[in-house]
Amino acid sequence: MQQNSNPKIIISGGGTGGHVFPAISIANAIRAKNPAAEFLFVGALGKIEMEKVPAAGYRVVGLPIAGLQRGFSRRALAANVKLPFLLFKSLFKSYRVLRDFRPHAAVGVGGYASGPLLWVAARMKIPYLLQEQNSFAGKTNQKLASRATRICVAYPEMERFFPASKIVLTGNPIRNNIRPATEVTKKEALDHFGLAPHLKTILVIGGSLGAGTLNTCLEAYLPEAKDRPVQIIWQCGRNGIGRAREVLTRYEQVPVYAHEFIERMDLAFAAADLVLTRAGAGSISELCAAGKACIFVPSPNVAEDHQTHNAMALVKEKAGYMIPDKEATKVLMHTAVDLVFKESELQTLSENILQLSRPHAAEDIAKLVLEL
Repeated sequence: MQQNSNPKIIISGGGTGGHVFPAISIANAIRAKNPAAEFLFVGALGKIEMEKVPAAGYRVVGLPIAGLQRGFSRRALAANVKLPFLLFKSLFKSYRVLRDFRPHAAVGVGGYASGPLLWVAARMKIPYLLQEQNSFAGKTNQKLASRATRICVAYPEMERFFPASKIVLTGNPIRNNIRPATEVTKKEALDHFGLAPHLKTILVIGGSLGAGTLNTCLEAYLPEAKDRPVQIIWQCGRNGIGRAREVLTRYEQVPVYAHEFIERMDLAFAAADLVLTRAGAGSISELCAAGKACIFVPSPNVAEDHQTHNAMALVKEKAGYMIPDKEATKVLMHTAVDLVFKESELQTLSENILQLSRPHAAEDIAKLVLEL
């Protein structure tokens, strides 16, 4: 594609912010290298990409695809029965999208939406690049790897999942405004959120949809929060904002501030002395870039328990702590409130996690896409 001055690129995947924001970052980096590039995103109908991609200035098409529901509830079983029909419809729509858009190359960022699109792309002889964010590769990317031209990864030793000749260690793309916290003054950040400069600040982020365990931990902590010199920025997600607002009306004097979604995450990181978070690959990459001390609570509801693998990769480097989800309700907030006053320990965690940052991942991936 190097010879093409007006490349057409399709980017597929999504389902959560952890897939969508890296995808947008890749598109932005490609556009910076070649402003004439044309893009089309393909995601899953009803998911976050249908909102965030147009907001970033790109066109998106949704597939009627869904992920496999875990468990044996009536609702899960009913949803899984529909999967073959949704997959067939998604494959057919993928063919029509590729036929009409006629891309020179495709990029898959993970998530179930990328499977049908790239499966069809391979059969139409369209070269594609995979971007694997996690330290334990997802099944979709593993199945698509044999026909991929390049596979960009964020962790070493990924040869156990992919052909070594195709792997490029790039790191994960992050949002453009995420930088080391020193590049944004803490005063500016605290002012943005209306926070007090004399209190320690904990940031709790459960992803774009929220995290039930983290929200439960915060709710259980509220009765004793008024006695602690700590303030909390709480991103509780689309699924948790209603409950959070309801509960906080009973604790109006408590310095806990709930947000459905934080657009200025760079300022949230700069304001925070400590971050409590799930261990999604996108979140980890942004925290590395910002150099923030963290406690990870990996989600148990993910394929192959990949969030635990992600968190352990940092724990081994003394770049963060991990508390299992099943233990979090009892110990997370007490551990966090104790740790946030240990300046030396926070500094060590911050320095170690910053060493793992790969701030030019999006640019490196963009270069590889334009070479397909």
